[in-house]
Amino acid sequence: MNHNEEIIRVGISPMTPPEVFVELWPKIQKIYPEMKFKLITFENTPENAREILANMGKNIDVIAGIFDETMLELRGCDGTEISREPFCVAVSIHHRLAKKEKITLDDLAGENLMLMRRGWSYYGDMLRDDMMKNHPEINIVDFNLYNVEAFNRCENNNEVLLAFKSWESVHPLIRIIPVEWDYTMPFGILHSKKPSIKVKRLINAINKVK
Repeated sequence: MNHNEEIIRVGISPMTPPEVFVELWPKIQKIYPEMKFKLITFENTPENAREILANMGKNIDVIAGIFDETMLELRGCDGTEISREPFCVAVSIHHRLAKKEKITLDDLAGENLMLMRRGWSYYGDMLRDDMMKNHPEINIVDFNLYNVEAFNRCENNNEVLLAFKSWESVHPLIRIIPVEWDYTMPFGILHSKKPSIKVKRLINAINKVK
């Protein structure tokens, strides 16, 4: 078998860190000992989000990250769920809430809560609708893309950003804190709607060990 046929090209960026593969790797290797990973870095830009996800399998085989059906349809790719990740919030280490171990909705009263624009995520829109209807004291602020600039804005403007624990290493001046709510989002690997044989093997292994 051609060596390259068993190398999975994993796209990584600040928003899509490869830690999940570090955790799953020993289990996957027991099932497919010949499988290898090659990390390929990319920048989180609107252009890359469209280009890479719509052409999975061309230069990048898989990306680890959050997703739901709305996002998959928007980006023209597919996903395999590994876990459900709770929505958290990110704040500057200088923010008044930064020392809390868990944040309540009452804590967020009067704060600017940064949410991705409507239509990006079913679960994000569900949370948005809940905030607008039941918590008008929380100010919703739209932004267009999760990238380092969103974290810079959160830190510089002392705003609150909807985020996930896996993004803790994105910005050194940001702390990510759980919130007392029940909102979660699927986390797993993004891949082509018609995955290659090697990616199908990876999906099969993940489904066995997750």
